[in-house]
Amino acid sequence: MKTVLMVAEKPSLAQSIARILSRGSMSSRKGLNGTCSVHEYTGTFTGQLVRFKMTSVCGHVMTLDFLGKYNKWDKVDPAELFSQAPTEKKEANPKLNMVKFLQVEGKGCDYIVLWLDCDKEGENICFEVLDAVLPVMNQAHSSEKTVFRARFSSITDTDICTAMVRLGEPDHNEALSVDARQELDLRIGCAFTRFQTKYFQGKYGNLDSSLISFGPCQTPTLGFCVERHDKIQSFKPETYWVLQAKVDADKDRSLLLDWDRVRVFDREIAQMFLNTTKLEKEAQVEATSRKEKAKQRPLALNTVEMLRVASSSLGMGPQHAMQTAERLYTQGYISYPRTETTHYPESFDLKGPLRQQANHPYWADTVKQLLAEGINRPRKGHDAGDHPPITPMKSATEAELGGEAWRLYEYITRHFIATISHDCKYLQSTISFRIGPERFTCTGKTVISPGFTEIMPWQSVPLEESLPTCQRGDTFAVAEVKMLEKQTSPPDYLTEAELITLMEKHGIGTDASIPVHINNICQRNYVVVESGRRLKPTNLGIVLVHGYYKIDAELVLPTIRSAVEKQLNLIAQGKADYRQVLGHTLDVFKRKFHYFVDSIAGMDELMEVSFSPLAATGKPLSRCGKCHRFMKYIQAKPSRLHCSHCDETYTLPQNGTIKLYKELRCPLDDFELVLWSSGSRGKSYPLCPYCSNHPPFRDMKKGTGCNECTHPTCQHSLSMLGIGQCVECESGVLVLDPTSGPKWRVACNRCNVVAHCFENAHRVRVSADTCGTCEAALLDVDFNKARSPLPGDGTQHTGCVFCDPIFQELVELKHAASCHPMHRGPGRRQGRGRGRGRRPAGKPGTRRPKDKMSALAAYFV
Repeated sequence: MKTVLMVAEKPSLAQSIARILSRGSMSSRKGLNGTCSVHEYTGTFTGQLVRFKMTSVCGHVMTLDFLGKYNKWDKVDPAELFSQAPTEKKEANPKLNMVKFLQVEGKGCDYIVLWLDCDKEGENICFEVLDAVLPVMNQAHSSEKTVFRARFSSITDTDICTAMVRLGEPDHNEALSVDARQELDLRIGCAFTRFQTKYFQGKYGNLDSSLISFGPCQTPTLGFCVERHDKIQSFKPETYWVLQAKVDADKDRSLLLDWDRVRVFDREIAQMFLNTTKLEKEAQVEATSRKEKAKQRPLALNTVEMLRVASSSLGMGPQHAMQTAERLYTQGYISYPRTETTHYPESFDLKGPLRQQANHPYWADTVKQLLAEGINRPRKGHDAGDHPPITPMKSATEAELGGEAWRLYEYITRHFIATISHDCKYLQSTISFRIGPERFTCTGKTVISPGFTEIMPWQSVPLEESLPTCQRGDTFAVAEVKMLEKQTSPPDYLTEAELITLMEKHGIGTDASIPVHINNICQRNYVVVESGRRLKPTNLGIVLVHGYYKIDAELVLPTIRSAVEKQLNLIAQGKADYRQVLGHTLDVFKRKFHYFVDSIAGMDELMEVSFSPLAATGKPLSRCGKCHRFMKYIQAKPSRLHCSHCDETYTLPQNGTIKLYKELRCPLDDFELVLWSSGSRGKSYPLCPYCSNHPPFRDMKKGTGCNECTHPTCQHSLSMLGIGQCVECESGVLVLDPTSGPKWRVACNRCNVVAHCFENAHRVRVSADTCGTCEAALLDVDFNKARSPLPGDGTQHTGCVFCDPIFQELVELKHAASCHPMHRGPGRRQGRGRGRGRRPAGKPGTRRPKDKMSALAAYFV
């Protein structure tokens, strides 16, 4: 029996598709990576009985990155990144072992069906999956087709079964357009980002941003926000005057009239008009009109409109709204949420999704009426040729979805029902008056048929009082004519919804990437989100954009990126050559980069006005090992130490606190050590500023502390304080924190596992001896006599934190992700066998019995 491998984009999607196609008769198991499940069942394919294996990836399998030294900022000129730096595809998430997992499941399979999301990114992932699986699949006979592509827009039985019947092929051109975008964004973004980050962080101390990034889409997005800020700052209010008249309609009601001239900017002229009207006692009707008008139902919903409404009406940021919509899609509640189309094809079954809502407690009456009277064909919108508009596919309640997912689902459903409802019809009445020489108007609206506004009440025509019946020549008593003084007001800061509109209009990003670009400028501290989800640029964001305008306006204007997007679309359509587009675009930006570097002084002049030099920032903390003067600690992101005498800057670990470590010095370079801490119950470790930035040993990475240093004799190093392999991660070592007493703790030097132990003990030291069972280092503990857990009056005990039954009861692990066995291999610590007569590491230690492992694992929280 032949085997068909089927791959979806997410585990939940794979399960839903397998359930539909197998009609529930499937078996499931976890894959080797522990994240993706494999669902198996028997069925027919190409007219023969086969075994189906449905599994998934978790988004992109691979990511593009530079090779070797080109990932190191200090060793490569950023200009080399445009052409000389080679790139390679690496696993997007190495911990998932996705390539190996796909190869294990694909080995021996005869066919593959790709159920990746039906957009350009999904098409790109198709070929990432094929690159991993095709080499291990069975070879096809002659010209037999083995690769199939399923195209679908929703997770419904009908759509999935139809897609299975109408299998096609993956689109290589669309995948190439994504490859091109990835390479352009990587090379251009990294070159500009590395240069300006190093340049400005080396000069200014209060930028408050760990990365001064540039992006071909991100920077124009920021440009829109700063452009609005500039308009607000340069706005000069002007005073103007209007005339307002009030007439008596009857004894109990008066009408407020609008001046036909609207406003004037000269007070004397306004006063003249007032003088000619204020003495008049009557207002004469010059004309009346009554017109039936219609407010059109909305176009079908696409991604951009959904994101706009989510931000402006639901208070959800674009990226969060997109993530929520994707969850609703994978759970089968809505159709595919990434679409540019606002037009339903003629063949689309509109009644099917509508019937799903017939018993919903909120809109059942409206739906039943539409089904009984007949739906109104949706307005003709834009057909982008990708996916149908976003449509609810099954009914759901607030209790079922909860919170923000429900609010987004409710809007999508109401919008869909509104698109097939009737237009709102209303009667607009207008009366034109003349008071002396001046003309005034009064308008009223009366709803005839609410139409779609019943399901979207926030779109309803505002209730206005009906106007009195009158005709030309009638007169009304003038109650009052007065002059009002007003001022023009500046525009407000851009809302996310307005920014999305501008990005769509100028072709910046795609429906899928727009939320990412907006989120990036927020995370980089270029803008802050204020009330009403308005985006206010920070000093850093403003200076950057002004600097780009000063040097090369095309770096921030949307024109050049919009042109690039058009070229990428031509690649996707097979109308442009991938290499030519890539080469030409990189050449353009390489020239711009060189000009930017040569002209950076122009931006620096703006920086000097807004930010403080490193030498004038921060507070003295620890001594430099070179000049022995105090270096200043700069707390603003990215936190770092700066020696003004040597003009050297040393980066520090982020997201924690830094303080001096007992005035102790590094034996290698004489720099004073500092202590990094994530909090009283978290991790802390000492580090040498110089070693952390310039690793002294080959097996050390930049940015590490003493808990990863392999110095053989230093009392702060991993060699002296390491205990054994981490209980959670493969590469980490548990290291004693010698500063944590009397609430002692042991922490992994790679992941977030922390073990709290031996509380109130006087002293804890790492012994030179190791455990005979697991080869972890033993601990020497001096307990408080009054609180000693030892039998009798004992206060001193040496044992293994993993194997000793006394110690097992005194250890509490925090932050571990799940209860894994304590040892995945040797328990020895790295670097043993060097210094103080420690014995060599030897062979991997034996696993402890399950009863010993479970004793400590029970404390996972």
